[in-house]
Amino acid sequence: MEQVERKKYILKQLEMNDKVTLKELSRRFDVSEMTIRRDFNELEMQGLLIRKYGGAVKSEAAESLFSFNKRVESNRKQKQLLCRIAEGYIDDGDIIFIDCGTTLFRLAGMVRNRKIRVITNSLPVVSELMGSPTVKLTLVGGTIDSDRQASYGSIAEAAIREFSADKAFIGTDGISLLHGLSSYDEKEALITRTMAEHSRQVFLLCDSSKIERDSYFRYAPVTLVHYLITDKLRNESLIQQYKEQGIQIVTQ
Repeated sequence: MEQVERKKYILKQLEMNDKVTLKELSRRFDVSEMTIRRDFNELEMQGLLIRKYGGAVKSEAAESLFSFNKRVESNRKQKQLLCRIAEGYIDDGDIIFIDCGTTLFRLAGMVRNRKIRVITNSLPVVSELMGSPTVKLTLVGGTIDSDRQASYGSIAEAAIREFSADKAFIGTDGISLLHGLSSYDEKEALITRTMAEHSRQVFLLCDSSKIERDSYFRYAPVTLVHYLITDKLRNESLIQQYKEQGIQIVTQ
């Protein structure tokens, strides 16, 4: 967990300052510069920073990690496509979880007139659905993250466990056959996992760039997912391997 906290701190500092130094981080965490270099190496492999002499600078991927408002406009058409596919699996009368995140936020706008119950930790989803005459809406409580615009923590997880949903619509930062689902943020990952564990069917929405990619916090095996909704996946061998794990891949 110490390494996870260091990485989160490094990414947060990059968000605020655009660069970090080895010496500063070594003093901050009372570890060797070699330890910080290893953190840099792992984050660089994930595309989240670029190593420079004596430190590191922010990559383009890191730009979108923290601010919901920054992320919501990126890849708009792709996100709408995934959500349109997912919306086709929702039936009137369903009880569904909608995970936080900018992709899942677009699903909310597509179900405004459906006769369903939605349970979510996402403030933008609540804002989108609050005026709906047909959607019964539940916001789970917890500690609010202003960047992610969602509730997290033990209170939120406990609230989710009280429900039994028909379907969960979730996102992730990476999924691989070997290491399962993974995330840049453990608190977000634990909410996602709890929603999935308390649903009969789990629909994962993620673009193909996240398939067979690992982030640094692994939180569930691939078998947690029943449907993988993605933009494109042409590798027939890989598709078959996912099917063997009980996962149905749905593409455009």
